[in-house]
Amino acid sequence: MKAAKIATALLSAALLAGCVGTRDHRGSVIDTELVSSIQIGVDNKEAVERLLGRPTFTSEFDENEWYYVSQDTKTVAFTRPRVLDQTVLHITFDQAGNVASIQQTDEQLIARINPVNDRTPTLGRKRTLWDDIFGNIGVVNSPSGQGNPGQ
Repeated sequence: MKAAKIATALLSAALLAGCVGTRDHRGSVIDTELVSSIQIGVDNKEAVERLLGRPTFTSEFDENEWYYVSQDTKTVAFTRPRVLDQTVLHITFDQAGNVASIQQTDEQLIARINPVNDRTPTLGRKRTLWDDIFGNIGVVNSPSGQGNPGQ
């Protein structure tokens, strides 16, 4: 009887431990002192990369726009991660490669989207499960590849 109580207590503790949640850091580590030491018009891409490391990503349309993203999240059990703190540092360079501007934002700009029905609308015919399973019968060995088994 005593062993059953101990086993129940251990099992309960293990289950509750999963509900505590885990904290996680994602992305760059942005040091505010290093960011404040960057001088507009003086520092260039190499100096910024030495101070902050490689950017998290660069702009698709302009290689002179660098982004450093830092995010702290908390996840409880099987839920989606919740953002506790986020910093996005946007550094723009001029054509010569010198720092032109520095902008910093926080988690207030996170966009919350709500997809509709978790489906992407497409043009064309709608296939059913039966079409997917049986749709290729007669197509594989037909001479035209169009699969008209009646001919």
